[in-house]
Amino acid sequence: MTIMVTSDIPLPLLGRGKVRDIYAVDADRLLLVATDRVSAFDVVMREAVPFKGAVLTQLSAWWFAQTRDIVANHVIAAQVDAIIEHVPALEPSRAAIAGRAMLCRRATVFPIECVIRGYISGSAWKEYAASGTLAGEPLPNGLRESDRLPEPIFSPATKAETGHDENITIARMRQIVGSGAAAELERLTRAVYARGCAIAEGRGIILADTKLEFGRDVTGAITLIDELLTPDSSRFWPADAYRPGGPQPSFDKQPLRDYLEGERRARRWNGDAPPPPLPEDVVRATSARYLDAFRRLTGHAADVAELQ
Repeated sequence: MTIMVTSDIPLPLLGRGKVRDIYAVDADRLLLVATDRVSAFDVVMREAVPFKGAVLTQLSAWWFAQTRDIVANHVIAAQVDAIIEHVPALEPSRAAIAGRAMLCRRATVFPIECVIRGYISGSAWKEYAASGTLAGEPLPNGLRESDRLPEPIFSPATKAETGHDENITIARMRQIVGSGAAAELERLTRAVYARGCAIAEGRGIILADTKLEFGRDVTGAITLIDELLTPDSSRFWPADAYRPGGPQPSFDKQPLRDYLEGERRARRWNGDAPPPPLPEDVVRATSARYLDAFRRLTGHAADVAELQ
């Protein structure tokens, strides 16, 4: 199989994120290439996860199609033939972009992660367990880990290119992006999350939480960007195994998180880069989870034939 840690496309490279490499096509368009790099707790691992980039790209494209009646998105094309039709100069890079690239409209990005939580887990649970709050705001007493919240909580965070994102209050978000934009971003986040929950529920999956990113297009309209409802940006739990009161089995990169949590408890890793090496079985299990999540959510297997 082909594993991509770093892409090499004959276009100007604008940057490399934790997972995606971003290329300039022209003044209006970008090419996003999802590599097989994997991050956890905002730290990029040394090892790559087979098929991960393809799952992220294809699942995002699928979700963008499911939600485009709610909010416009930045996708122009996600199929390799369509991408090359738009940008013929990419024909020599067909093998490198097949299944893992999206041609997108440029947008001015809001510097906010729009996080929404229907269940209390992860960093939200850790803060609540310590202080009964989320981003400093009090939550109801008596919640257990993984409990369903009375209603989904919008809990924005600052975006971090390196290091850890930080939960912030909605008041702080208003200061950063303005009151009108903050209200619209919250409205859209809630609507997309509700759609995602409804679709996932029909497939026996709980969408516990997710984070979305938005920008403004050339007309100034708010548009949904980056990735959408993937195992990297969301927690997916099997509904038939849901038992509040502790961590849940997951369709996302939970094998990776579990291993790293064990390394933390054993004090072999402090949570900062560089991360500990990943055993091969953890990498394989994580890859299997990505592929399984795609199949369960979309009803068909990811197209990874060209990556074999």
